[in-house]
Formats: sequence, structure tokens, C-alpha cells
Amino acid sequence: MKYLFILLFVATSINVFAQRGLTVSSPDKNIRFWLSADQSGLVYKVSYKGNMLVEQSRLSISFEEGGAFSNHLKLEKHQLQHLEENYNLIVGKNSKVHSECNQLLVSVSEKSGLKRQLQVEVKVFNDGAAFRYRIPQQQQWKSVNITDEANTFNLSQNPIVLTLFRENYTTSHEGIYSKLHLSEIKADTLMDLPTMFSFPKGIFMAITEANLRDYGGMYLVKHQGVLQSSISPLPNQMAIKVKAKLPHQSPWRVMMIGNRMGTLIESNLLTNLSDPSQIKDVSWIKPGKTTFPWWNGNVVPDTSFAPGNNYETNMYYVNFCAKNSIAYHTVVEYGLHEWYVNDGANFSPGPHADPSKAVPGLDMQQLCDSAKKVGVGIRVWVHFAALYPKLEATFAQYEKWGIKGLMCDFMDRDDQEMVNMQEEILQKAAQHHLHIQFHGAYKPTGLNRTYPNEFTREGTLNYENNKWNNIVTPNADINIPFTRGLAGSTDYHLGGFRAANPSTFKVHYTAPMVPGTRCHMLAMYVVLENEQGMVCDYPDAYIGQPGFEFIKEVPITWDETKAVNAKLSEYITIARRKGSDWYLGTINSNTPRNLNTPLSFLPKGNYTAEIYSDAPDANINPNHLVKVVQKVSNQTVLKTILTAGGGQVVRLRKDF
Repeated sequence: MKYLFILLFVATSINVFAQRGLTVSSPDKNIRFWLSADQSGLVYKVSYKGNMLVEQSRLSISFEEGGAFSNHLKLEKHQLQHLEENYNLIVGKNSKVHSECNQLLVSVSEKSGLKRQLQVEVKVFNDGAAFRYRIPQQQQWKSVNITDEANTFNLSQNPIVLTLFRENYTTSHEGIYSKLHLSEIKADTLMDLPTMFSFPKGIFMAITEANLRDYGGMYLVKHQGVLQSSISPLPNQMAIKVKAKLPHQSPWRVMMIGNRMGTLIESNLLTNLSDPSQIKDVSWIKPGKTTFPWWNGNVVPDTSFAPGNNYETNMYYVNFCAKNSIAYHTVVEYGLHEWYVNDGANFSPGPHADPSKAVPGLDMQQLCDSAKKVGVGIRVWVHFAALYPKLEATFAQYEKWGIKGLMCDFMDRDDQEMVNMQEEILQKAAQHHLHIQFHGAYKPTGLNRTYPNEFTREGTLNYENNKWNNIVTPNADINIPFTRGLAGSTDYHLGGFRAANPSTFKVHYTAPMVPGTRCHMLAMYVVLENEQGMVCDYPDAYIGQPGFEFIKEVPITWDETKAVNAKLSEYITIARRKGSDWYLGTINSNTPRNLNTPLSFLPKGNYTAEIYSDAPDANINPNHLVKVVQKVSNQTVLKTILTAGGGQVVRLRKDF
């Protein structure tokens, strides 16, 4: 890792700050962040290429000890630095990242009362700006109870908003996104993050947070006509949001900004703002695709063995993985009973639930040993409430068996207590060489850099719903890359191979259907970043089927990401590179359209393109696709013809 900074100046003039404020700009000078003070506290503004996006807004943090940090403030000193850093990611949009920004650090204290002190830290990159609070240890103030952090975002020009409304802070973060003008949003309704804002003149902003550690998760609300942040409270009360010993710091409050949607999609802001890896030896961390038989209903063919929570059923899936380059098989359940001992109902833990003990008839040691012999890793699904009370003992047993990782489910909170429990899970999992997939969990905040054994998170409505409803449609899919997907790896239950159009779709708990075309399903493997991508249908659904060869070959980690085409809520084309090969994925909403897809992102040279497109009759037979092979270069413009709910995928191999 390389880390550089240049100290530009240190200023101590209070009057200059109060009267004119301080300004920090992005390295390319396009984004400007103004910070100043008035009689009520600290205020800021943000512009992009001369367009004011955030009018005068307030920085506001309040404490049980002394109330709001806002009145009679004294600016002690400030520092401006230019920072550059190079780092590697095991899981992320790019394997190698260059981070460059200008940083402003301002020390602030109260003139009277408790005379508390804090620092405001601002970083401005070419693709966004972020700020956070740093609360140093001080003689009269050893610990804090934060009661609120109501920073405002006074957005100009009444932008179009794409957001997920939530009823309260206890949520799995699953729902259908709403698209409306800022002026139309109802007062005091929670908005999940990331939320997208589309301004006039083709400028885009997404608000989210980074480096969420030992703090409550952030939401937005429109209060008294202005957006402001709201922090998830600690359990069983509403007054206290964060309890901490000093020194302490807030997560980063992030504004991703650009005049092309691709700038936000390609951005590494969240990992740039997150702490470096806490895991020294990462050689054991191996992202990969996985089965997830729960989704398809544990379908097996006519066999000589009885299907169930047993060795034979799981080895049927293991052998399928071994033959088709699928790294992992996930052991989940059979007949609505977990693979582990539990006396609860409907997957909820009973008083004697024990995820370190398999149900009778399932020898986990035998299964792990047999899978290892054919090059397949075993993962498991576990309910959070069963796992956490027995965390160390369970992980020790998993390591002994040879389990490689797990999905931890049903957390549905992002208060400080839950945030800390999830970090503890990642820490202990790393000690036992286990990777983690968080399900029923909040959005990513860049922690995949700090703990690269975090492969993916859910935090979004996805294809698991196809087992019981029809609300996850291509119109729902298309909003994810512009919102939740901006934050990072997105677990979406991919791989359904029974595509249906709106007139033929039926809800099936076993062997579910998926809305949209098969090419749409294939493209989701490229459009969404997901280092634990599922191949969740049953083996016979894939064997001999057109397009399955693409699932087998598509990578799960990437060296580079580019957004080629993108129109909010309508269509998107993402290009991702692995080595010298590129993969191109396009998904469409429920409106048929034709696109021109330029390959100008390719380096010089000739490439062989394998193109999977919707067949001419895909509106009637959505499982039909057409595969063609042609020579292309960075001068080529592909004609992409998309049916309603359609898609296209392309593999581009360099000709040497």
C-alpha cells in the first residue's frame, strides 16, 4: 500500500473562517465544498462545475451531555492536505484502486459551557465529497451519548429522487423503489441509502455513508422541507443513537457526484473512505459462485436415495458443482428444517438451537471431506439469533469440519449494537478462515476493504421473492444499479432458468419462475457486483440449456468496472474486466428498446465477441436466446435489441 500526503497550509485565523469560510475543491477543481460558521453553528455548501447542488446546509450533532454542538463556536485551526493512496481489493469494483483527494480538517470548540471540542473532516474527490465528525478525548469529556446527527442536505433545483421508503428502523431493507421529485416526498418518512438524485443539466448525486463502524446506520428524512440525516437508535428506546468512549468518530457522510451516471457506478469512494484491511493473511480468502438449493426447493432427480438433510442429497449438488466450475455448495435446509439442530419453528431458533451440531443423518465432516476431494467448498446458512450466542464455539467447529463460509441471516437492524455484532462476526470468522455473506442486513459501507472476508450483502428485494410473489420484475431490477448497487456487492439470488413473461408468470415455491428473459438473467451476473453470486436453480434446470456455459465462465471478481450505457430506471450496460477479457451485461426495463453499445472502453487490438441476445420471439418465449460470435475492436458499436424485460451479455476475448 502506498500513502502520500502534502500539507498545503495550517491556518489559525478565526475571523477569516467566520467571515468568508473555508473552501476545499476536488483535484480536478470540479467539486467545491464550502465550510463556514454562523450564530447557530457550522454550515456548508457543495457545487459541481459551478452548479450549486447543496445550498447552505447545517452540520448538526447533538449529545446527551450538553445538547447540540452548535452555539458560540470557536474555530481553533484548520489543515488542508492533498492525499493519494494506492490499495488492492479482493472484493470490489476494481482490484487495484488509486485514491486521490483534498482533505480539510477543522478543529472546533465551544467558547462557554462545557467547552467541548470536536473536529470536522472533509474529503473531496473527483467523483464526490464526504464529511465526518471526529471527537477527541478531552479532560472534561470521557464518553458520549449521541442523541442525534441531523445534518441537512438542502438540495437545489428540486431533483428527481430514486429512493426506498422505510416505515421504521427495523427493516431488512427490502422494497420497491419510488421515483418522484424532492418536493413530492412526504415529511419525516425514512429514506434508505444509497438514495439517488437526478438534477437538471444532467448532474447526478447519490447520498450514502462509508466506514460504518461502532455507530448507528444513517437514513434520510425530509423535515421542514429540507433533507436531513437520521441515525438508527439503540434498541428499545429512541433517545440515544450512539454510546462511545472517546476518542470516537462518525462514519463518512458521502455525496457521490458526476455529470454522467457512470461516474457514480464506477466510483470507489466507499472503499477509499474505509479503513485498510484488518486481516493480515488473506491467502485463504477465495470468492466464488455457490449453489443455494433452498431457492429451487431442493429439487433432486429420481434417485436411489431418500432426499433430505443428508449426505447423498448434498453430494448430488456437490458433484454438479465439481463438473461445472462452481466453487461452493451451500447447505441450507430440507423440508423447512435447518441443517443444524433446532427446536424452534419456521427457522426461528428454539431454546436448544445449536448451529455447531448437524441434524441426525447429516455427517458434516464426511460431506466436507468428500467435497474437498472434488475441489468444492462447503458453506452453510445460519440464523443470526442462533449463531451469535455461540459464535466462537460454532466457528471453531466449522473450521474443524472444513467449512469455508456462511450466510448469516435475519438481522434486520442497523443500530450501533447490530453494527458492532456484525463486525465481531467478521473478526471471529477471519480467525477461523471463514467468509461471510450477510442476509437480512443493511447496505455495504466499504467494509469489504477492512474485512475482505465479507463477500456480499443482501439489503435489497431480490429473486427469493419469486417463490411467493411477483413483485420483483425487470422494472424493479433496473433501479438496483442506480441505488443499492452503488454501495457494493449485492446478493440477488441469481440463476433462475425458467424465464416467464407477465402473462405466463406463476408463483411457484418449488422450481420458481423468474420474470424477464433468460438473457436478462445472464446479464445480472455482470450488471451487479456480487462476489458470492448464486447459481440457485437445480442442476437439471441447467444441463444442456442455452446460456449455462456463460454462467460457468463468468468471473466473480473483477479488475476494472466501466458503465457504458445508463439511463435512470430504464436501462444499463456495465462492462467489467478480468485479466485481458471483458464481460458486458445489459438489462432492460419492461419497455422494448434498441441501443447502440460502443466498445470504446476496450484497449487497442482485436477481440472475439461471444454475444448472447434475446431471440426474435423472446417476448413470447423468454427462455429463447441467440448466440453469435464476431470480431470486434474499440471502434465497434454493437446493436443491442432488447425485448421487454430483456438483456444481453457479451464475452470479449483479446486476440493475441
